[in-house]
Amino acid sequence: MEWFWQGITLIRNMKLQSKLMVGYLLACVIPLLVVSVSIYRQSASALEDSSQEFAALYTSQTELSLNKLMVEYDKMTKSVLVDNEMINRIGKEHEPTIDELAARNESIQRVLLRVALLKPEIISLMMISHDDTVYQYTNTTNVIDGATLLAQPWYQRSRVSEETFFITGLHDRSYYREKREEAVVTVGRILFRSDGAYAGVLLIDLDPSTLLELNPDFDTALDKYGISVIISNALGETVYHSDAASGRLTWNEVRETATNYTEDASNDERIVVSGSTQLGHLIVKTEIPRDKLLQKIGKIKVVTVSVLLAGILILSAFSFGLSYTVTRPIKALRRSMKQAEIGHYMPIDKVQSNDEIGNLVLSYNKMIITIRELIEDVYLAEIKRRKAKFLALQNQINPHMLYNTLESIRMKALVKEEEEIANMIKILAKMFRLALGKEGTRHLIKHELAYTQNYLQLQNIRFDNQFQLEIGLPEEMMTCSIIPLVFQPIVENSVNHGFQNYGRMLHIRIEGEWEEGDSIRIRISDNGVGMPPDKLEELQAILEVAKSDKYKVEQEDESAGKGLGLKNIAERINLHYGERYELTVHSDFGSGTTVEIFIPKLEGQGKE
Repeated sequence: MEWFWQGITLIRNMKLQSKLMVGYLLACVIPLLVVSVSIYRQSASALEDSSQEFAALYTSQTELSLNKLMVEYDKMTKSVLVDNEMINRIGKEHEPTIDELAARNESIQRVLLRVALLKPEIISLMMISHDDTVYQYTNTTNVIDGATLLAQPWYQRSRVSEETFFITGLHDRSYYREKREEAVVTVGRILFRSDGAYAGVLLIDLDPSTLLELNPDFDTALDKYGISVIISNALGETVYHSDAASGRLTWNEVRETATNYTEDASNDERIVVSGSTQLGHLIVKTEIPRDKLLQKIGKIKVVTVSVLLAGILILSAFSFGLSYTVTRPIKALRRSMKQAEIGHYMPIDKVQSNDEIGNLVLSYNKMIITIRELIEDVYLAEIKRRKAKFLALQNQINPHMLYNTLESIRMKALVKEEEEIANMIKILAKMFRLALGKEGTRHLIKHELAYTQNYLQLQNIRFDNQFQLEIGLPEEMMTCSIIPLVFQPIVENSVNHGFQNYGRMLHIRIEGEWEEGDSIRIRISDNGVGMPPDKLEELQAILEVAKSDKYKVEQEDESAGKGLGLKNIAERINLHYGERYELTVHSDFGSGTTVEIFIPKLEGQGKE
């Protein structure tokens, strides 16, 4: 235990920088090793389990397909037994006459034709009578040599088998006159007379590829993991092999190997899942080689080890140089930034080193001081200047004198029966009252609507009722607070730029909806001429610039006739409510323009 205590003493006497470096490396490397090994083992186990599930599922589906196929061929071959006349003719034990031979040949050909029409994949149909006469039906010119057929070992085994319905393993086509390097399987049924005596055999040659159709998913898995499906009969003869069906092997290569696949079982080299059919006693086996299955996991293992070693070297180099000199000033810088996020612009007072990090902190301190000065000196001064300018503008106009003067003009117009002029003056007086009479009160959305309605009423008198205003704001939204002179300038833009001619009425709609987070979105849309794409892009760029110009001092030589445009409204929204809230414009040339205002939900304060 002496070495243990020596290690503890060594760690205690290490410098803080070394402790941080060693601790950081151990904290990173040990969990990474544990996680990497665990992930590798779990991945291998999960992949093997998934593969076994896939193999079991595919084996089950193959069993169902084969059972269905065997049932079809069982019924098809049993249908021959219904023709008692034909069975009796092929089962006669004495030498038939010429007439009997002709009648037997006709009845057999009729039965074979009927059976062949049931399955298009049948290569040839053969009927072997009690006296070993071979009858054939095929839709090709390939003729069977009866003597060679009767000498086939698989046929000899079927004659002594106790099974009346059977399927052979792969065998050659040597009994065909036209020799081909192909293999076939044969489905057969032993035929008996009504008295139970042997009558003959019905044989059906099939292409083994037709026994099982490979779906695209299996083709992909076969190429990726080397999966194979093998079907064998009860004698251990191979009936079907997916490697031959997919073209990786030939059927003759599978036949000549003479491997008994019924004896295979799962081992360290491969995963095997087995199944069987009820008819024909076929055995289905799905094999997955373990080496290909774990090949991709092995690549992950190599990559993980390589990355781990490289990571240790990189972490050691960086930890040694930066564990102490970087963390301390960065933490101080981070704390100061957090304070700046909540509005406390305080520089870092600690003495910094003369390296890049120290220079960064010094630059940060200068930036913080400059921002604070700009906010306190420029921004606050600008707000005061604007407020003073607004108050001076209000004080230049005596509302009572203006109202009395407008009322006098209106009365004179009524005396002279100029009702239209009188109505215009009356509406104008209401607009001045709304614009100049809100000192000390709250400005609400309903006040903006009233001001806008009065403005549009004046324009309808001027343009012979060419404008229609539709309001779609919820009633509870009317009492929410809003900065003044927002709706009317937007509607004025619709009148000045969206109205085309007297042949079409300009429809303006103001609607609003509640947004999540206690916000309001108001849309002012018209069906005017809209804006071309280049003009819309230019306007959107101006509105984007307005966000950065909200604290900018106004130019002294600004044109007095310029008015409150969309940029002015966007600046005031950003200035009053914050960066989150904005004004956006959407327009389709020839279809109209929509202006969206996004502001917070604020109930007005003060008296109405």
